[in-house]
Amino acid sequence: MLSYEEIEAMEVDEKCKRIILALGKIYRADFFVEISSAHVSGVSYDNIGDEGLEWLKSIAGKVKVRTTLNPAGMDLDKWREMGINEDFRKKQLEIIEVFEKLGAEITLTCTPYYLLEPKLGEHLAWAESSAIVYANSLIGARTNRESGISALASAITGVTPYYGLHIKENRAPTVVVKASGDLSIVGYKAGMELSGEIPYFIFDRKVSKDELKLLSASLASTGNIAMFHAEGITPEWKDFERPAEIVEIEGKMGKKCEADLIAIGCPHCSKEELMQILNLLNGRKVKRELWIFTSRFVASESRKIVEELEKLGAKVFRDTCMVVSPITEKFSCVMVNSGKALEYLPKKRKVEVAFGSLEDCIRMAIS
Repeated sequence: MLSYEEIEAMEVDEKCKRIILALGKIYRADFFVEISSAHVSGVSYDNIGDEGLEWLKSIAGKVKVRTTLNPAGMDLDKWREMGINEDFRKKQLEIIEVFEKLGAEITLTCTPYYLLEPKLGEHLAWAESSAIVYANSLIGARTNRESGISALASAITGVTPYYGLHIKENRAPTVVVKASGDLSIVGYKAGMELSGEIPYFIFDRKVSKDELKLLSASLASTGNIAMFHAEGITPEWKDFERPAEIVEIEGKMGKKCEADLIAIGCPHCSKEELMQILNLLNGRKVKRELWIFTSRFVASESRKIVEELEKLGAKVFRDTCMVVSPITEKFSCVMVNSGKALEYLPKKRKVEVAFGSLEDCIRMAIS
């Protein structure tokens, strides 16, 4: 635990120190806690632009803790294949170079927990909303919903204000959700209906980690939700009383348009999801654009799977995703299996979106 006076005395970048102190005062934190890692969003040039780049250049020093980065606006190697122009590429690489000088790992993924899995109870400063929910709910680590700026400030100082979900009693569930159907849509609906709550989920079947990852992303996208409890699954589900209020949410949604792109990997695909896509294709060539997004780490671990997917006509991109890359805008309708993409693509990329399960998406890709 560190006091305000101890933070004031730190010999670190002054701007980052002031940000941390200001956040502490805004949220009435009594003190600050050391973090084990930071995850910084706002890496895509499409998101931060020239002003954000100039601000990044003004930061002095090095990060004090292990610091990972969210996706960029392009695949660093396949940018031409994506259709990224040279000017965008130069600016994006400039941003990455700045982060590299600060000591961040050039992970460029929204699933940092595949690279470093925090321990139960560890304090973090993570800024990717889907990863925040995943870390709090499925790992039992502790992080508030940080912005890219506050996460970077914590990375430079090594601390975060002690408030919100860093405090055990603030992590109690507030409403029971009996969930059925597609969990990505359950999260999409729950985020809108229960914004600001901490849901306690009871599922009607055994669910996978990848389904819970999609649930985490959807909850964070449509609602101000940073964690949930899932009966029999999350580390802290027995630590609190079950709420009295009960709602039922069915994960079912009919949203269609004639897709000219099928995009999977929001959040980034795991090795298991890549294998599942390959099995669903079952040797059949894709007839529409099928883009699959994953991290360099997972792609490297899954090299043979990636090669087989690409032989069948799928394009496997790393470092980026359909939401933070401007190239998605060249399509008229994008089909996804992600509630996060369903929420953000129409708003950010101005495209129509169709939703379906992973099986639905692959059927569309080969039709």
